[in-house]
Amino acid sequence: MRNQTESGFTLVELLIAAVIVGVLTAVALPAYQDFVKSSRRADARNALLALQIAQERYRSNGTSYGTLAQLTSSYGIASTSEAGYYTINVTANSGTSYTATATPTGTQQTDSCGTFAVQDGAPLMTGSYANGDCWR
Repeated sequence: MRNQTESGFTLVELLIAAVIVGVLTAVALPAYQDFVKSSRRADARNALLALQIAQERYRSNGTSYGTLAQLTSSYGIASTSEAGYYTINVTANSGTSYTATATPTGTQQTDSCGTFAVQDGAPLMTGSYANGDCWR
């Protein structure tokens, strides 16, 4: 009679492989989610940049900065960022000043940077607004 050897994996080997995959997933998934959230911050920065340009165009044609409704009708500025991760708003506007914010929505709300803001064309990094590291 011939001696046949069976090939394959034992249950212990499969369990060890499953544990290794589980540990790697537990470490990699949070890091990946943080990377995704940080990459979505560009959506806020781009939306605020477009709003800043529209504000300057609006003021060059008039005597004051515009509201979001005025910028929407004149230049097509939307109330959400292009990818939809932030809500855009003009919170204060006058003849000489404006403040615009980009507030995270949906899954982006858990991002540590929170709300981005610009005041008179410059990043606003005080109080509850995104700090300098978030603007990079």
